[in-house]
Amino acid sequence: MILAVLVSGVAVVALVVLGLLAFGVRRRLIQRSGGTFDCSLRWNVPAVGGHDGTEPLAGAGDEVAGGKGWAYGIARYNGDCVEWFRVFSYAPRPRRTLERGAIVVLGRRTPEGEEELALLSDAIVLSCEHRGIRLELAMSEDALTGFLAWLEAAPPGQRVNVA
Repeated sequence: MILAVLVSGVAVVALVVLGLLAFGVRRRLIQRSGGTFDCSLRWNVPAVGGHDGTEPLAGAGDEVAGGKGWAYGIARYNGDCVEWFRVFSYAPRPRRTLERGAIVVLGRRTPEGEEELALLSDAIVLSCEHRGIRLELAMSEDALTGFLAWLEAAPPGQRVNVA
């Protein structure tokens, strides 16, 4: 009986260690090609003012009141796209892909209320629209500078709207 409990305990600890190791390996594989930065994402934000109680756009699935709806992730530049990966996921593919030509920057702000707890301490929130869907990206000031520079560095002839 004691041996069975001991073996079960060792198996559980081994599974937890393997799970944590898999998170680390996945993050290293994502970062391997370079051009990555920490970036929280809130998808399908209400259309007016961000927190005014209006209905989300069609296709919403995330709760967006206060500091809720934020997902911590890693963003990676890949040509004319930014690929966004959830940190706490084993998926090898990006959860969202944002094309440079489809991103419209609407404004920036500092985190408000509960968002200060949900986001990294130095985060700046960038309000955007991508193919008719409003979203918010939260990143450090340095990452924001790089992101806006990447948007403005679009090839000639591409429409870019940076606020």
